[in-house]
Amino acid sequence: MPRHQTLSFGFDDARMAVALAGDRTKPALLLLHGFPSSSATFHRVIAPLARDCFVIALDLPGFGSSEPLTVPSFARYADGIERLLAALGVHAFFLYLHDFGAAVGCHLLTRAPARIRGLIIQNANAHESGLGPAWAATRAYWADPSPEREAAATAHLTAEGTRAQYVDGVPEDITGRISPRRWEDDWRVMSMPGRLATQRALVLDYLNHVARFTQIAECLQRSQPPALMLWGRHDPFFALEETLSWLADLPRMEAHVLDGPHFLLETHAPVCVRLMRDFIRNRDEERT
Repeated sequence: MPRHQTLSFGFDDARMAVALAGDRTKPALLLLHGFPSSSATFHRVIAPLARDCFVIALDLPGFGSSEPLTVPSFARYADGIERLLAALGVHAFFLYLHDFGAAVGCHLLTRAPARIRGLIIQNANAHESGLGPAWAATRAYWADPSPEREAAATAHLTAEGTRAQYVDGVPEDITGRISPRRWEDDWRVMSMPGRLATQRALVLDYLNHVARFTQIAECLQRSQPPALMLWGRHDPFFALEETLSWLADLPRMEAHVLDGPHFLLETHAPVCVRLMRDFIRNRDEERT
């Protein structure tokens, strides 16, 4: 069993919790979680992945054990992660994108695509095709950020809305495999001082991620990083059409659409671990 190390890494106005596992001489794998979770998203996969990788799993500021920033944004998160990677001596790395993690990770990609040894894309949006009907209230808020529209766009920031991220639109036989502790822990953290303010700020800042979609697509098409897609098809937040947009940008991508939820690693960890380990090993062998 690999040994886990947890460190606290500083922004200007907050501390970020980072879990490290595995041998630092092995390929680095940066795991970026989404809303409303934390590095706990990867609790089933860190140990097996650390047999082949140096795993870096962090809690984005305002999530999990990381303190919130005074002015949170996905770009600022990427700034802090770049400093973290420099402190760890990591130059090139595999990058796991999930949900909000894509809004952060795509900054790392477009700033320095040569650093990305491979992408692992899991229910992560980088195209208009992923923004289905569930985004209507958010789009209205972006067009007119009034208090009334902000209230509608952030109505999911409740205990029930947090649970919905895990189970809405998912068949019961699959939701039965997800522990309620996952959304209960998320809501406990979101209820702490400053955390809901972070979430409201990120809902608005996601518009800046959407505005970068053309830039991101051009970067993907130009750099063609090796890529693996792991997609839970029962996802009411990112439309299934998004998978085709990723494939259009990365036509050599290995893609797997699984009978799982938005939080795919809660229900399909063993198969995802196998696919990720094979992907990373194959890319590593190609370099030697």
